[in-house]
Formats: sequence, structure tokens, C-alpha cells
Amino acid sequence: MMNRKPIVVVGSINMDLVARAERIPVIGETVQGSEFQTHPGGKGANQAVAVSRLGYPVSMIGKLGTDAFGAELRQHLRKSGIDVSAVGTAEISSGVAVILVSPTGDNVIVVTPGANASLSPADVDANLERIRAAGLVLTQLEIPIQTVEHLANVCAREGVPLMLDPAPARDLPATITHHTRWFTPNETEAAFFSASDRSSPPEEIARMLLAKGPDAVALKLGSRGVYLADRNGLNRQIDAFAVRAVDTTAAGDAFNGAFATALMLGNDPAESARFAAASAAVSVTRPGAQPSMPTMAEVQQMLSGKYF
Repeated sequence: MMNRKPIVVVGSINMDLVARAERIPVIGETVQGSEFQTHPGGKGANQAVAVSRLGYPVSMIGKLGTDAFGAELRQHLRKSGIDVSAVGTAEISSGVAVILVSPTGDNVIVVTPGANASLSPADVDANLERIRAAGLVLTQLEIPIQTVEHLANVCAREGVPLMLDPAPARDLPATITHHTRWFTPNETEAAFFSASDRSSPPEEIARMLLAKGPDAVALKLGSRGVYLADRNGLNRQIDAFAVRAVDTTAAGDAFNGAFATALMLGNDPAESARFAAASAAVSVTRPGAQPSMPTMAEVQQMLSGKYF
């Protein structure tokens, strides 16, 4: 491997409460559920597991509650091969996500932050040496915005590249986007940040996002793949892999973890995006967030066309 500096994920850790139903209900409607499961989740933890499952070293900075979910989630992260020495504890419940999945794999999600809301700038400062030693830092928007802003400033000051998954979409201080190496929204988030229509050409949306300040954009287009753009003239569409989706939950997290891993292994952005698209494709063929994250062998099978 060309570069073994670890990836550090600063983000959320949740327990996902997943119900399957005949369809996504409209407002005021009750539908019959067919199955219920609990899975470890949270966009931060999902991305950390995605990296670890691919065999790359990763540590996590986050917060868990004092409830039973907190103990279970910490143990799961440890068993997944993630360094959890920087995962603190808050005297509150752990984060929870309530997820409804339709037979086609579409989903709706409600996230209750819990302990994630207590992850503070002080927690970032307490782990400064860990961040300095990182090859890449990943973060999302399921933790307090002031913590993300402080992290962006620290990464810029220390010369550590930051990959921001801007989900859930919300207004961001300009200092965050201007200190972001890779900005990785999906179509809905991109429409929010660019004030564009989702039907706009991806190259136009990417151009508007670059104007917000990041060095590069990976616009996740679901079944249409990903569009890459940067300030040095990169403009390229990477196609998705055709699979039968069972559950799209955390497909974007599978992408981000794999994209970061491939970049750290010395691949160029286009090669990294194709690797990440293969990872996301494997993930949607099975249920759950972290349970769906593929191994390096599975991604290589998808890349070679031998996964099925």
C-alpha cells in the first residue's frame, strides 16, 4: 500500500431501528409493517465501518450515551476493527435513527441525535494529535455544526484533507466549505446547497457547488453513478453498477468510506470513484447500514463483473 496514514472519522454513532413496509406512507397514513430489526448505524460510524471492512486503518471521534445502545454500539465498532479510544461518553441516550424501507429499497429516515449532539470543539482539540497523524478526515452533518466548523479550521491549519458528506443538508458557514477538500452530496443535498433543480445537468450543479469553496466535488447520483469535478479542470461522469437494490440505506456512506480508502491507496479520483461506486453497489444488495458494507474481495468481484 502506498500510504498507510489512518483515516479519521469525526461523526455520528446511532442505533438504527429499521421497519419494512409495503410502501412509504404519506402524511397521516398508517401502513402494515412486515419486518423490524435493529442495526448499528450513524453516518460517521457507517463510514468508519466501510473503511475498516476494506482493510484500511481507521479511528473514530464521536460520542455515545450511557444507555444499553451505547455499550452495544461501542462493542460493535471495536469488533469491526475501528479504533474507538477517542469515542467518549455523554450522560444522555445514544443517537437513534428510525428508518422505514419499502420493497424497492427506497427509505425515509428520522434521526434523533442523542449523545451525538454533545460532540464538541473541545473533543476535536482533545484529539489533535490523532487528526495531525491522519491521511484524510471524514465528517458529516449529524453532529453540531460548530464542531464541524472547528474541525474544518483545524484540518486546514494542520494541512490534513477533509472530506465532507453534507448530510443532512443545512446552511453551512463559508469557512467549512472553503476548508473542504472533497464535498460529497447526493442529488437532494446538492440541490439544497446549489439552489438548483435536481433535473439540472450534473456538470452545472457541480460548477455551482465548486463556487461555494471546496477544492473538489463528488456528486452522488444514485443509480446514475457519480459526477466528479475540481478546480483543476476535472469533469467526469462515473457510471453506477447495475444491481437489484434491496436496501439503499447507507449506500452513500459505503461510497464515502470506499472513496476515501481508494484515495489513500494512491488511486486517482476517477479510479477511486469507480471503486466507491462498486462498494455502494454491493451495499444496496443486502439490508442494513453497517451490515451491508462490503469487503475488499467483494468490491473487487463487483469491479470484475463476477459479484453475481
